[in-house]
Amino acid sequence: MAVTETMISAFTTLLVTVDPPGLAPLFLGLTQGMTRAQRQVVAIRGSVMGFAILTVFALFGASILGALGISMGAFRIAGGLMLFAIAFEMIFEKRNERKEKTTGDAITKDHIHNLAVFPLAIPLIAGPGAISATVLISGTVDGFIGKLQLIAVIGVVLGLVFVSLYLAERLNRFLGVTGRALLTRLLGVLLAALSVQFVVDGVKSAFIG
Repeated sequence: MAVTETMISAFTTLLVTVDPPGLAPLFLGLTQGMTRAQRQVVAIRGSVMGFAILTVFALFGASILGALGISMGAFRIAGGLMLFAIAFEMIFEKRNERKEKTTGDAITKDHIHNLAVFPLAIPLIAGPGAISATVLISGTVDGFIGKLQLIAVIGVVLGLVFVSLYLAERLNRFLGVTGRALLTRLLGVLLAALSVQFVVDGVKSAFIG
């Protein structure tokens, strides 16, 4: 039961931080002027690279922290605070403004070359929030089986990302401005609660043991 709850929490946290529906309109802006086939290629590559990045952090994130002398408790507190900041941006509609600015800068600098890598895979899909959440969740699972389950959850979330990108035009029309705003705020409140729980767990780990 505990394992199931952990995986549900992992799925919810990653789903909120990656935000597949929120990526749809940004993806349309990035791929403006491309054919449907070209958009599909970018969506597939971006999703696969995002999955690879998050998988690396799921497997080796704790080891990287250990090499840097950072305890998991301290990282949970820092990561929880950062996730809370993202939740605050989502609730008050600041996150999409920042993402759109990142998207616009990337188009200007790279002229859509290597679009699947930057800015789609990084930082729109596997951004700081998603990476932090992956490392935090990885620290709560036990053994190799737990890591495999987390990777499976990452795969499901990135699968939803691909579906969102593939159906970007339809999804954007279906949600509309009001639907996107409502969904973003709802997910932001949920992420805020999850981020506070990360901080509480980090304080317990760092100061209580």
